[in-house]
Amino acid sequence: MALLLALLMAVGVCGIFAGIRMYRAEAKLPGDLVLALEVGSTRTGAVDSLVDRLGMRYAPAVLRLMGPKQVAKYRRRIDLAGNPGGLTIDRYAARRAVYGFLGGVGGLLFLVQGNVVMALLLFAFGAFWTEVGIWSAIRVRKDVIERTLPDFLDVLAVVVSAGLGFRQALDRVASRYEGPWADEIRITLRQMDLGMSRRQAFAELRRRNDSEQVAMFVTALQQGEELGAPIVDTLVSLAKDMRRTDAQNARRKAARAVPKATMMITTFMVPATMLLLGAGLLLGSGTDFGTLTGE
Repeated sequence: MALLLALLMAVGVCGIFAGIRMYRAEAKLPGDLVLALEVGSTRTGAVDSLVDRLGMRYAPAVLRLMGPKQVAKYRRRIDLAGNPGGLTIDRYAARRAVYGFLGGVGGLLFLVQGNVVMALLLFAFGAFWTEVGIWSAIRVRKDVIERTLPDFLDVLAVVVSAGLGFRQALDRVASRYEGPWADEIRITLRQMDLGMSRRQAFAELRRRNDSEQVAMFVTALQQGEELGAPIVDTLVSLAKDMRRTDAQNARRKAARAVPKATMMITTFMVPATMLLLGAGLLLGSGTDFGTLTGE
Protein backbone atom coordinates (compact mmCIF):
# COMPACT_ATOMS: atom_id res chain seq x y z
CA MET A 1 0.00 0.00 0.00
CA ALA A 2 2.81 2.39 0.91
CA LEU A 3 4.60 1.55 -2.34
CA LEU A 4 1.46 2.27 -4.37
CA LEU A 5 0.97 5.62 -2.59
CA ALA A 6 4.58 6.61 -3.25
CA LEU A 7 4.19 5.65 -6.91
CA LEU A 8 1.05 7.78 -7.25
CA MET A 9 2.76 10.74 -5.63
CA ALA A 10 5.74 10.42 -7.99
CA VAL A 11 3.42 10.30 -11.02
CA GLY A 12 1.55 13.36 -9.73
CA VAL A 13 4.76 15.37 -9.26
CA CYS A 14 5.95 14.41 -12.75
CA GLY A 15 2.57 15.46 -14.17
CA ILE A 16 2.78 18.85 -12.47
CA PHE A 17 6.26 19.52 -13.84
CA ALA A 18 5.21 18.37 -17.30
CA GLY A 19 2.19 20.68 -17.22
CA ILE A 20 4.32 23.66 -16.21
CA ARG A 21 6.76 22.89 -19.01
CA MET A 22 3.98 22.65 -21.59
CA TYR A 23 2.42 25.88 -20.34
CA ARG A 24 5.68 27.78 -20.66
CA ALA A 25 6.45 26.26 -24.05
CA GLU A 26 3.10 27.32 -25.54
CA ALA A 27 3.02 30.82 -24.09
CA LYS A 28 4.13 33.50 -26.57
CA LEU A 29 4.18 37.09 -25.43
CA PRO A 30 3.21 40.00 -27.71
CA GLY A 31 6.02 42.44 -28.41
CA ASP A 32 4.63 45.23 -26.23
CA LEU A 33 4.04 42.84 -23.37
CA VAL A 34 7.56 41.42 -23.55
CA LEU A 35 8.97 44.93 -23.26
CA ALA A 36 6.64 45.79 -20.38
CA LEU A 37 7.51 42.65 -18.44
CA GLU A 38 11.21 43.35 -18.85
CA VAL A 39 11.27 47.10 -18.26
CA GLY A 40 8.56 47.30 -15.62
CA SER A 41 9.39 44.13 -13.71
CA THR A 42 10.94 46.03 -10.82
CA ARG A 43 7.93 48.35 -10.49
CA THR A 44 5.16 45.75 -10.84
CA GLY A 45 3.72 43.88 -7.89
CA ALA A 46 3.63 40.11 -7.70
CA VAL A 47 -0.15 39.98 -8.24
CA ASP A 48 -0.08 42.21 -11.34
CA SER A 49 2.84 40.24 -12.78
CA LEU A 50 0.97 36.96 -12.27
CA VAL A 51 -2.19 38.39 -13.85
CA ASP A 52 -0.17 39.64 -16.85
CA ARG A 53 1.36 36.22 -17.44
CA LEU A 54 -2.00 34.46 -17.14
CA GLY A 55 -3.70 36.79 -19.61
CA MET A 56 -0.87 37.43 -22.06
CA ARG A 57 -2.04 34.88 -24.62
CA TYR A 58 -5.50 36.44 -24.72
CA ALA A 59 -4.32 40.04 -25.11
CA PRO A 60 -4.43 40.08 -28.96
CA ALA A 61 -8.01 38.76 -28.94
CA VAL A 62 -9.09 41.43 -26.44
CA LEU A 63 -7.50 44.16 -28.57
CA ARG A 64 -9.30 42.88 -31.67
CA LEU A 65 -12.61 42.94 -29.80
CA MET A 66 -11.96 46.47 -28.57
CA GLY A 67 -11.38 47.86 -32.06
CA PRO A 68 -8.92 50.54 -33.24
CA LYS A 69 -10.79 53.51 -31.72
CA GLN A 70 -11.02 51.97 -28.25
CA VAL A 71 -7.39 50.86 -28.43
CA ALA A 72 -6.29 54.40 -29.28
CA LYS A 73 -8.47 55.80 -26.48
CA TYR A 74 -7.00 53.50 -23.84
CA ARG A 75 -3.46 53.97 -25.12
CA ARG A 76 -3.99 57.70 -24.59
CA ARG A 77 -5.30 57.10 -21.07
CA ILE A 78 -2.35 54.87 -20.22
CA ASP A 79 -0.02 57.64 -21.40
CA LEU A 80 -1.86 60.14 -19.19
CA ALA A 81 -1.43 57.75 -16.26
CA GLY A 82 2.31 57.63 -16.90
CA ASN A 83 2.42 53.91 -17.73
CA PRO A 84 2.12 52.89 -14.04
CA GLY A 85 4.08 49.74 -13.29
CA GLY A 86 5.27 49.46 -16.89
CA LEU A 87 1.68 49.26 -18.15
CA THR A 88 1.20 49.13 -21.93
CA ILE A 89 -1.88 48.59 -24.07
CA ASP A 90 -1.06 44.86 -24.41
CA ARG A 91 -0.57 44.53 -20.69
CA TYR A 92 -3.88 46.32 -20.13
CA ALA A 93 -5.60 43.85 -22.47
CA ALA A 94 -4.05 40.91 -20.58
CA ARG A 95 -5.37 42.21 -17.25
CA ARG A 96 -8.77 42.93 -18.71
CA ALA A 97 -9.00 39.35 -19.97
CA VAL A 98 -8.13 37.85 -16.57
CA TYR A 99 -10.28 40.17 -14.46
CA GLY A 100 -13.16 39.86 -16.93
CA PHE A 101 -13.00 36.07 -16.76
CA LEU A 102 -12.82 36.01 -12.95
CA GLY A 103 -15.61 38.54 -12.56
CA GLY A 104 -17.82 36.85 -15.15
CA VAL A 105 -17.43 33.31 -13.79
CA GLY A 106 -17.78 34.42 -10.18
CA GLY A 107 -20.81 36.54 -11.01
CA LEU A 108 -22.54 33.66 -12.81
CA LEU A 109 -21.93 31.32 -9.88
CA PHE A 110 -23.48 33.76 -7.40
CA LEU A 111 -26.33 34.47 -9.83
CA VAL A 112 -27.15 30.76 -10.02
CA GLN A 113 -27.22 30.66 -6.21
CA GLY A 114 -29.63 33.60 -6.16
CA ASN A 115 -27.20 36.15 -4.68
CA VAL A 116 -27.87 39.02 -7.08
CA VAL A 117 -25.91 41.67 -5.13
CA MET A 118 -22.66 39.68 -5.11
CA ALA A 119 -23.18 38.77 -8.76
CA LEU A 120 -23.51 42.44 -9.73
CA LEU A 121 -20.43 43.35 -7.68
CA LEU A 122 -18.35 40.66 -9.39
CA PHE A 123 -19.61 41.67 -12.84
CA ALA A 124 -18.64 45.27 -12.07
CA PHE A 125 -15.24 44.07 -10.82
CA GLY A 126 -14.58 42.22 -14.06
CA ALA A 127 -15.70 45.14 -16.21
CA PHE A 128 -14.15 48.12 -14.42
CA TRP A 129 -11.32 47.05 -12.08
CA THR A 130 -8.57 47.71 -14.64
CA GLU A 131 -10.08 51.11 -15.50
CA VAL A 132 -10.23 52.06 -11.81
CA GLY A 133 -6.47 51.60 -11.52
CA ILE A 134 -5.79 53.76 -14.59
CA TRP A 135 -8.24 56.47 -13.47
CA SER A 136 -6.65 56.61 -10.03
CA ALA A 137 -3.13 56.79 -11.52
CA ILE A 138 -4.18 59.66 -13.82
CA ARG A 139 -5.53 61.72 -10.90
CA VAL A 140 -2.55 61.07 -8.63
CA ARG A 141 -0.05 61.83 -11.38
CA LYS A 142 -1.81 65.05 -12.37
CA ASP A 143 -1.90 66.27 -8.75
CA VAL A 144 1.79 65.48 -8.23
CA ILE A 145 2.81 67.30 -11.41
CA GLU A 146 0.76 70.39 -10.56
CA ARG A 147 2.25 70.52 -7.05
CA THR A 148 5.80 70.16 -8.38
CA LEU A 149 5.62 72.54 -11.33
CA PRO A 150 5.69 75.97 -9.55
CA ASP A 151 8.77 75.12 -7.45
CA PHE A 152 10.42 73.58 -10.50
CA LEU A 153 9.90 76.79 -12.46
CA ASP A 154 11.32 78.92 -9.65
CA VAL A 155 14.49 76.82 -9.51
CA LEU A 156 14.71 76.79 -13.31
CA ALA A 157 14.45 80.60 -13.40
CA VAL A 158 17.29 80.91 -10.89
CA VAL A 159 19.52 78.54 -12.88
CA VAL A 160 18.78 80.30 -16.17
CA SER A 161 19.41 83.73 -14.62
CA ALA A 162 22.80 82.43 -13.44
CA GLY A 163 23.86 82.21 -17.10
CA LEU A 164 23.13 78.59 -18.04
CA GLY A 165 21.35 77.89 -21.32
CA PHE A 166 17.70 76.82 -21.20
CA ARG A 167 18.41 73.29 -22.47
CA GLN A 168 21.23 72.73 -19.99
CA ALA A 169 19.23 74.34 -17.17
CA LEU A 170 16.33 71.95 -17.79
CA ASP A 171 18.69 68.99 -17.64
CA ARG A 172 20.38 70.25 -14.47
CA VAL A 173 17.16 70.99 -12.57
CA ALA A 174 15.41 67.77 -13.69
CA SER A 175 18.32 65.72 -12.38
CA ARG A 176 17.62 67.11 -8.87
CA TYR A 177 13.93 66.14 -8.95
CA GLU A 178 12.14 62.80 -8.79
CA GLY A 179 8.63 61.85 -9.81
CA PRO A 180 6.42 62.13 -12.89
CA TRP A 181 7.32 65.72 -13.81
CA ALA A 182 11.06 64.99 -13.79
CA ASP A 183 10.37 61.92 -15.93
CA GLU A 184 8.42 64.03 -18.41
CA ILE A 185 11.24 66.57 -18.69
CA ARG A 186 13.78 63.77 -19.26
CA ILE A 187 11.60 62.34 -22.03
CA THR A 188 11.35 65.78 -23.64
CA LEU A 189 15.11 66.29 -23.46
CA ARG A 190 15.69 62.84 -24.93
CA GLN A 191 13.39 63.66 -27.85
CA MET A 192 15.34 66.85 -28.46
CA ASP A 193 18.61 64.88 -28.38
CA LEU A 194 17.19 62.57 -31.06
CA GLY A 195 16.58 65.48 -33.41
CA MET A 196 13.08 66.67 -32.56
CA SER A 197 12.68 70.43 -32.50
CA ARG A 198 12.12 72.14 -29.15
CA ARG A 199 8.69 73.34 -30.16
CA GLN A 200 7.57 69.87 -31.21
CA ALA A 201 9.07 68.21 -28.13
CA PHE A 202 7.17 70.54 -25.81
CA ALA A 203 4.01 70.05 -27.85
CA GLU A 204 4.39 66.31 -27.19
CA LEU A 205 4.87 67.11 -23.51
CA ARG A 206 1.53 68.94 -23.51
CA ARG A 207 -0.15 66.06 -25.35
CA ARG A 208 1.06 63.50 -22.78
CA ASN A 209 -0.34 65.47 -19.83
CA ASP A 210 -3.96 66.41 -19.30
CA SER A 211 -3.07 69.34 -17.05
CA GLU A 212 -3.99 72.99 -17.42
CA GLN A 213 -0.74 74.10 -15.77
CA VAL A 214 1.40 72.03 -18.14
CA ALA A 215 -0.51 73.55 -21.05
CA MET A 216 0.16 77.04 -19.60
CA PHE A 217 3.88 76.23 -19.30
CA VAL A 218 4.22 75.00 -22.88
CA THR A 219 2.12 77.83 -24.34
CA ALA A 220 4.11 80.48 -22.46
CA LEU A 221 7.42 79.00 -23.64
CA GLN A 222 6.28 78.87 -27.26
CA GLN A 223 4.88 82.41 -27.18
CA GLY A 224 8.02 83.70 -25.48
CA GLU A 225 10.15 82.05 -28.14
CA GLU A 226 8.09 83.68 -30.90
CA LEU A 227 8.04 87.14 -29.31
CA GLY A 228 11.58 87.07 -27.94
CA ALA A 229 10.49 87.67 -24.32
CA PRO A 230 13.07 87.00 -21.56
CA ILE A 231 12.71 83.40 -20.42
CA VAL A 232 13.41 84.21 -16.75
CA ASP A 233 10.55 86.71 -16.50
CA THR A 234 8.25 84.19 -18.21
CA LEU A 235 9.15 81.43 -15.75
CA VAL A 236 8.71 83.63 -12.66
CA SER A 237 5.36 84.94 -13.91
CA LEU A 238 4.20 81.39 -14.67
CA ALA A 239 5.11 80.16 -11.19
CA LYS A 240 3.13 83.00 -9.59
CA ASP A 241 0.10 82.33 -11.81
CA MET A 242 0.21 78.62 -10.99
CA ARG A 243 0.34 79.24 -7.26
CA ARG A 244 -2.59 81.63 -7.58
CA THR A 245 -4.49 78.98 -9.54
CA ASP A 246 -3.66 76.34 -6.90
CA ALA A 247 -5.00 78.62 -4.16
CA GLN A 248 -8.23 79.21 -6.08
CA ASN A 249 -8.65 75.47 -6.71
CA ALA A 250 -8.08 74.75 -3.00
CA ARG A 251 -10.76 77.29 -2.05
CA ARG A 252 -13.19 75.74 -4.56
CA LYS A 253 -12.53 72.25 -3.19
CA ALA A 254 -13.08 73.47 0.36
CA ALA A 255 -16.33 75.17 -0.66
CA ARG A 256 -17.55 71.93 -2.27
CA ALA A 257 -16.51 69.89 0.77
CA VAL A 258 -18.59 71.91 3.27
CA PRO A 259 -22.05 70.84 1.94
CA LYS A 260 -20.89 67.22 1.70
CA ALA A 261 -19.64 67.23 5.28
CA THR A 262 -22.86 68.90 6.45
CA MET A 263 -24.97 66.29 4.68
CA MET A 264 -22.96 63.41 6.19
CA ILE A 265 -23.26 64.89 9.69
CA THR A 266 -27.00 65.54 9.32
CA THR A 267 -27.71 62.11 7.82
CA PHE A 268 -25.62 59.85 10.03
CA MET A 269 -24.01 61.51 13.03
CA VAL A 270 -26.96 63.54 14.39
CA PRO A 271 -29.47 60.63 14.39
CA ALA A 272 -26.90 58.27 15.90
CA THR A 273 -26.04 60.79 18.62
CA MET A 274 -29.72 61.33 19.44
CA LEU A 275 -30.28 57.58 19.69
CA LEU A 276 -27.32 57.19 22.04
CA LEU A 277 -28.49 60.08 24.24
CA GLY A 278 -32.06 58.78 24.33
CA ALA A 279 -30.95 55.24 25.16
CA GLY A 280 -28.65 56.53 27.91
CA LEU A 281 -31.38 58.65 29.47
CA LEU A 282 -33.90 55.82 29.29
CA LEU A 283 -31.56 53.26 30.83
CA GLY A 284 -30.40 55.71 33.51
CA SER A 285 -33.95 56.59 34.57
CA GLY A 286 -34.44 53.20 36.25
CA THR A 287 -37.63 52.45 34.34
CA ASP A 288 -39.00 48.97 34.87
CA PHE A 289 -39.63 47.71 31.36
CA GLY A 290 -41.47 44.70 32.71
CA THR A 291 -44.38 46.86 33.90
CA LEU A 292 -44.62 48.45 30.49
CA THR A 293 -44.91 45.14 28.71
CA GLY A 294 -47.22 43.61 31.33
CA GLU A 295 -44.80 40.85 32.29
